[in-house]
Amino acid sequence: MTTEQTVDDVNAASTNGDRATVIGTDPGDALLLQEDSEQTPTLSVVMPTLNEEQGIAECIDRIKNALGALGVPGEIIVSDSSTDRTPEIAREMGAVVVEPDAPGYGYAYQYAFEHARGEYIAIGDADTTYDFEELPKLYELVTNGDADMAMGSRLDGEIKKGAMPPLHQHIGNPLLTKFLNVFYGAGVSDAHSGMRVISRDALKELDLKTDGMEFASEMIMDAGARGLTIEELPITYHPREGEATLDSFRDGWRHVKFMLVNAPGYLFSVPGFVLSLFGAFVMALAYFSVPINGISLGVHSVIAGSLFTIVGTQVVSLGAFATVAGDPIRAPEDPVTEYLTQKVQLEHGATFGLCLFGVGAGFAGVLAIRWIASDFTQLPFLMGDVVALTAMVLGLQIFFSSFFLSAIAE
Repeated sequence: MTTEQTVDDVNAASTNGDRATVIGTDPGDALLLQEDSEQTPTLSVVMPTLNEEQGIAECIDRIKNALGALGVPGEIIVSDSSTDRTPEIAREMGAVVVEPDAPGYGYAYQYAFEHARGEYIAIGDADTTYDFEELPKLYELVTNGDADMAMGSRLDGEIKKGAMPPLHQHIGNPLLTKFLNVFYGAGVSDAHSGMRVISRDALKELDLKTDGMEFASEMIMDAGARGLTIEELPITYHPREGEATLDSFRDGWRHVKFMLVNAPGYLFSVPGFVLSLFGAFVMALAYFSVPINGISLGVHSVIAGSLFTIVGTQVVSLGAFATVAGDPIRAPEDPVTEYLTQKVQLEHGATFGLCLFGVGAGFAGVLAIRWIASDFTQLPFLMGDVVALTAMVLGLQIFFSSFFLSAIAE
């Protein structure tokens, strides 16, 4: 279908009462549907706004140009929490303005999604940083079936002078993108680009819950965890109009925290395994007097190894707790956590904990008997004491952790 044909169809619908008004005379204006239109838009463009009166008009003009280039009917939904003239300007230019009943960047998007009627959803900021005239190439990636979600990559594209602080461009965004790719296998170059197009079917598959800036991360994390296809194309990033509302360190930390909390395998399981194995290895070297470069480890190394082993085991158990109780986006895939959460029953863990405690207590008892037999003149082997107590502590830890895991799993 050509642009001219689609425009004629929309104008005909307007004549028949299917469309309330036509805002202008160019193709983009004619293709922009109003809230009360009976015609279903193909593309819904969603923008959250917070005092964007300096940039909202330019963004809407660019969206209209994009609709004209695509030749498809669309709608612009402005999810507004402003105290300036942003909503008035948006309405005058033909946008549908909705007002979220709670604060937050992520909530503004989720509230707007409930009002979007298009088969495809595009999102972007209303501060002129994103050129919405580049939407067609992202839209076509999704409509052609090449992607479930298409993103514009600023880092692979062009960043205009003054558009992005050097800290964000060279450290913040690349580092957060690296975290997200490692934790969630997203395979993107610019995880926090706000210009995206997603099909309605793919959006329905996502379980989006966050209200704040971490919504941008959650969208990719959940898509990656569900095996949705994400593709990128380079875009140009422009200087913003109006005052910035982003807090670099606060919002950056919210992204990192959200990624870690939803990846307990990386936050708990992997560090816990490393600590436990390292501690047990150090204890073994010291207890059996295995020299390293001619140097034998002593009792202090056994104590340090014991502490690492105990702490590591506790951290691993926290990974199991977080997986069962937290329903994370990326469940741990390491074999130990999977085994603990899926196959180990209360009786198994409790029995193993009691057996380990019994072994440690038995060893401690042997050492105590030797001490008594010497009329309390020969102290037990101190390294043996540490090993015995470590086994006892681990046994109790596993025993009670098994009951706690069972309790939160019910």
